[in-house]
Amino acid sequence: MVLAYGWSVVALPLAIALLVGLVGRFLGRGIAYVSALAPAWVLFYGIVACFEVLSAAEKGGVLARGAAVWLPAAGDGGMAVGWAVDGLTGLMLVVVGMVALLVMVFSSGYMAGERGLPRYFATLSLFTASMSLLVLADGFLGLFIGWELVGACSYLLIGFWFTKPAAAKAAVKAFLTTRVGDIGLLLALALLWREVGDLSYAAVFGMASALPGAVLTSVSLLLLFGAVGKSAQFPLHIWLPDAMEGPTPVSALIHAATMVAAGVFLIVRIWPLYSLSATAAMVTLAIGGFTAIAAACAAAAQRDIKKVLAYSTISQLGFMFAALGAGAWEAALFHLVTHAMFKALLFLGSGSVIHGCGGVQDVYEMGGLFKRMPITGATWAVGALALAGVPPLAGFFSKDEILHGVWGVQPLWAAVLFGASLLTAFYVARTTRLAFFGTYRGAGHPHEGGPEMQLPLLVLAVGAAIFGVTGGVIAALIGGHHGDLDPGIALASAGIAIVGLLSGWFTAASASDPGPSTSTGKLIIIARGGWGGDALVNAMLVGPVTRASALLDVFVEGSLINRIAEGTGPAARRLGRGFTSLQSGDAQWYAIMSGAGAVALLALVAYLGRGF
Repeated sequence: MVLAYGWSVVALPLAIALLVGLVGRFLGRGIAYVSALAPAWVLFYGIVACFEVLSAAEKGGVLARGAAVWLPAAGDGGMAVGWAVDGLTGLMLVVVGMVALLVMVFSSGYMAGERGLPRYFATLSLFTASMSLLVLADGFLGLFIGWELVGACSYLLIGFWFTKPAAAKAAVKAFLTTRVGDIGLLLALALLWREVGDLSYAAVFGMASALPGAVLTSVSLLLLFGAVGKSAQFPLHIWLPDAMEGPTPVSALIHAATMVAAGVFLIVRIWPLYSLSATAAMVTLAIGGFTAIAAACAAAAQRDIKKVLAYSTISQLGFMFAALGAGAWEAALFHLVTHAMFKALLFLGSGSVIHGCGGVQDVYEMGGLFKRMPITGATWAVGALALAGVPPLAGFFSKDEILHGVWGVQPLWAAVLFGASLLTAFYVARTTRLAFFGTYRGAGHPHEGGPEMQLPLLVLAVGAAIFGVTGGVIAALIGGHHGDLDPGIALASAGIAIVGLLSGWFTAASASDPGPSTSTGKLIIIARGGWGGDALVNAMLVGPVTRASALLDVFVEGSLINRIAEGTGPAARRLGRGFTSLQSGDAQWYAIMSGAGAVALLALVAYLGRGF
């Protein structure tokens, strides 16, 4: 009976967002716990859905559905926005609900004393509703609505401290960059509507094999473009590092566990269509592999603890895209789930560090935090080792499944991913030693957060430790295949992780950057800036558009439009003065003019009517 109310995972968070936004200022500290009711319900519903799917005789089927007409039209009934619950929906609702719930609880301590808390928690609840709609939709129309609402919430949350220029700029950058990718998604929907006449998944998948090859490839590449924007893959990755200007719990929710994973979810959801295009698969593999290695290099050069995790997220999403390109969609989804656990843990851990160190984010101004913040340090260590792929933690199993899937299709890209794995372990160990070991190099007095901040860290640490055993369950939920662990891949991966950890640990011993005059220092500066991604965009897009706009302002706006607009008044005055000469007061003159006008009108009528 619970599953029949699928619409409630959107309606309840939306209602709570409205409630908190209107009366949140009267709730005091209770605002976080009222807001937490929304993700708690989403989590409960997702768990029920997963149990129902696992107990069903046939896996992969829809357990419950519903629909409402959105744009009514005469004759064909209009366009409908529907919802459907299957294993993939249930799994994603568990991820969204669990992470959002823990972020709400963590925020009650981290954001205590901040102004604008009703706006903050209302937007978090709205984000939960939007993400639930995205994963619950039974077609592209509902997905697109949720997709855009998620982007709007991201803009609002990144720019929560809107009086801070860097945060306001980062919010705009994130919004505009992801909108570029969304153009591809919208064009794909238009093309599907033209070819199929229906945007429900069932209708599109039913006709997918009958679509022309060019249409399949075009639709798949356009959908990929939308996924690349949302999941911050090259070349639309530039927004995510700047998005760290928002509150750290926001980073844990939308930039590690849910929103940025929406691109991966999209391709998994449309797999019956996407798998028919070999070209799209090849492009996806290349984008994912390149992004994984380039972002890992950038992460290894960062000083800001949140920037390390931001580039790490981009890199790990690159692993997922590479798996999708290799056809290992089950492995991509498995890694999505485990990554949500350990990356949300690391982001909240970084928030605990920043909170305890008085706002400091530079790892070179930390050190020795393990003794001063033991719970944060211990849970961070679990998340770091899971990210590095150390057995038997969750990241080891999901990452190895990706490596195995890519190795069987394209060994060259698998080698690239092995290199990215080495760098991942390197920057994890480097960041951990600089922040948590050695002597404290800052000026503050680090301290542990309260219970409301410690509890989410402990829960996520458990998830990061044990979710590696859920691969078979996840495969059963989505009706996919869960392969056995390949001994050779596993041994090589574990060895690379150990080598990377040792290299990063000993590299961080000096706790200082190489000088900028050295070749290594120059390379680090370039990598720290994201390999010049922003400079490239400015040179190829922003600069030319700005110069073209300046030219249009001078020659079109100034010389043409303004002169036309400014000349209208004088022209009207001169014309008016010309007509005033006709107003002489002479009745005989008026009679002559009236007669002439009548003759002219009759002549015109005769001329126009000569053909009738």
